[in-house]
Amino acid sequence: MTGSPPTTVLSTSDLRVTELTVYPVKGLRGIAVQGRSVGPMGLDGDRRWMVVDAEGTFLSQRSHPAMALVETAFVNAGGVGGRGDLRDRSSLRLRLSCEGRAPVEVPADPTAGAAAGAATAGVSPESGIATLPATIWGHPFEALAPSPEADAWMSDFLGEPVRLVYQPDTAVRPTDPDFAPGHRVSLADGYPVLVISEASLAELNRRLPEPVSMARFRPNVVVGGPCEPHAEDRWRRVRIGAVAMAGVKRCARCSVTTVDPATAERGLEPLKTLATYRAEGGKVWFGQNLVPEPARTPGLVQVGDPVVVSEEGHVGP
Repeated sequence: MTGSPPTTVLSTSDLRVTELTVYPVKGLRGIAVQGRSVGPMGLDGDRRWMVVDAEGTFLSQRSHPAMALVETAFVNAGGVGGRGDLRDRSSLRLRLSCEGRAPVEVPADPTAGAAAGAATAGVSPESGIATLPATIWGHPFEALAPSPEADAWMSDFLGEPVRLVYQPDTAVRPTDPDFAPGHRVSLADGYPVLVISEASLAELNRRLPEPVSMARFRPNVVVGGPCEPHAEDRWRRVRIGAVAMAGVKRCARCSVTTVDPATAERGLEPLKTLATYRAEGGKVWFGQNLVPEPARTPGLVQVGDPVVVSEEGHVGP
């Protein structure tokens, strides 16, 4: 690892978690939560679903900006808004909705309570649910496709044949071994948890002709309090609530940031302005990717929790 040597930070921190967000379906709108259990793959319920095309390849706002308009919500089986903490997985459901359309629901975890069955082609022996070969960033895995109704809903919304698929626990997707060897991730682009400080967004908005919201960057954890813009770039070891995490790689930003989450319209900002002061190595950086320390998980993170940085230094690349 290049750069300055690590610095041990001994003092307590005035930094706090100000926002927590999970994104149940990759590319769709997130859900603000007050607390969440964090496991090896990140926040519970984060990005375990994704939309795939007819070939099983994942879709995102890069190619389908209209995905930004689909709301997600966790509800109890009776349709009443639930705690959303996934404690009772057998009764909790995931609802997709958007203006002008009746909502559709799927089990939040389709494997919860599912009965194992005999080995059958195209069916998961663990859950008895139909399987589908899927690919995300070149990584193939057997996804579950539990809801033809949800498939039809998303296909009608996007105007092309698509399916809504789920990543079961058996579908292990490793993180990049160059940065986080031995870790795994859900259907997030690369790493379990993304953190951004309010100071970083404030610095960007100071430079922009029109301010943008944090929703452009789809972080899991937003941190407020006294820190320099982009201080998270150097967070090598950090405790967020009850969970110890390691910073492994800054987050390279793409065209998804140019999609207005309220309208799904695409522009040039904020990527254009970010590139004027956050470009390095041919990429534009904003936010820090974290992995939970395996020996410390699972644990609970809540809004208002202290964020204590115990080690700072260069975080690759």
